[in-house]
Amino acid sequence: MTEQFRNKDTAWSARFTEPVSELVKRYTASVSFDRRLATVDIRGSLAHAEMLAHVGILSAADLLSIRNGFSTIEQEIGDGAFNWSVDLEDVHLNIERRLTELVGDAGKRLHTARSRNDQVATDIRLWLRDTIDELDLALRALQTEFVDLAETHAGTIMPGFTHLQVAQPVTFGHHLLAYVEMLSRDAWRLQDCRRRVNQLPLGAAALAGTSFPIDRARVARSLGFEGVCGNSLDAVSDRDFAIEFCAAASLIMMHISRLSEELVLWMSPRVGFIDLPDRFCTGSSIMPQKKNPDVPELARGKTGRVNGHLVALLTLMKGQPLAYNKDNQEDKEPLFDAADTVLQTLRIFVEMVPGIEVRADRMRMAAAEGFSTATDLADYLVRKGMPFRDAHETVALAVRKASERGVDLAELTLEELRGFSNLIEKDIGGVLTLEGSVSSRDHFGGTAPAQVRAAIAGHRERLGTAVGEDGR
Repeated sequence: MTEQFRNKDTAWSARFTEPVSELVKRYTASVSFDRRLATVDIRGSLAHAEMLAHVGILSAADLLSIRNGFSTIEQEIGDGAFNWSVDLEDVHLNIERRLTELVGDAGKRLHTARSRNDQVATDIRLWLRDTIDELDLALRALQTEFVDLAETHAGTIMPGFTHLQVAQPVTFGHHLLAYVEMLSRDAWRLQDCRRRVNQLPLGAAALAGTSFPIDRARVARSLGFEGVCGNSLDAVSDRDFAIEFCAAASLIMMHISRLSEELVLWMSPRVGFIDLPDRFCTGSSIMPQKKNPDVPELARGKTGRVNGHLVALLTLMKGQPLAYNKDNQEDKEPLFDAADTVLQTLRIFVEMVPGIEVRADRMRMAAAEGFSTATDLADYLVRKGMPFRDAHETVALAVRKASERGVDLAELTLEELRGFSNLIEKDIGGVLTLEGSVSSRDHFGGTAPAQVRAAIAGHRERLGTAVGEDGR
């Protein structure tokens, strides 16, 4: 029995006197989810093989065999013909087994001077680097859609809110550009994260490095890494780069969730600022009149899912001693799902935002409610020489009177307004209009239509043509 077990197709069978329990095999296997790393696993293995040949550890014939074998394996995976086996535990052993079947001893020599510990750390970094690049394109695309919609509505007046109460008039274009700013910071964070992801762990081997004369810098250049991890223990054991990515992903989803909340509120018939295209909504199984904003609602819900993945990875790492531990097998599913969720969400919002139907009349009507130009009246009095705190009190009294009469400030007569301050003159009329209010905020970052258009021009210059190049 022992001899039969030793011939079993595993990487460590000769050390043990009995096979792994079937229950343990299923419990510890990761191939069901880490097989998505197959492409980057092959990419990293080829770079490793080329380096081994360069330093004289592999022969040129072995390298050629390995290249040919991987070409066949990539074809099999692409065609769906690759035989994935749970007996081989993970993506690495599955691919190595097949390579050895195809090319014999050359496949067995490939694992010289590396371990699955540095191999998987390299694979995850390669995969995550590619994923960040995809997310960057999606973030750029969504920013561009917001910019396009903002340009159309640079002068469309809506109420600005604090505490969900009408505060001051703003333009819808200005409001949309707030999300462009958020998404631009999200993209910035991802690019910053990418630099720390893009460091090569390969060569750290199991934990201590290797006694073979490897050339890690060559592998790094071959795979496009910006640098090499400087400590072998750290290289194989930490997943802080994945945690950092999930933190950035959580921030993206938090911003999308804030937008989603507003879309849900704006679409409510009680507000009626916007309507979403039917293809992004669903109905009710019992109420035939319903049109539910399922996409923003679900995006709001999925934000909790991504936040949970961040907490899961933080918890995963917090108690691990150096170096690698089996715990780290649990890093992939949260990471993969966080990335998938964010990318899918961004792509669907890219499709949805251009279809938003804006009801400018409802926005304007709402902006005229709630004494939204009260601050403009206070600023007017300050410009006339009244201290701001006194102006604040004066306008509060005027608002009280207008509220008691059920009218807006702009509907009070000049004589009524002068009853609160003789500094108020005939020129007050333009100050209390919605257009006058938004136009007066004519400074960098303000809501004046001229400033909104200037901001749009700046965003277009920053975004350039990169979005158009992704084939959308």
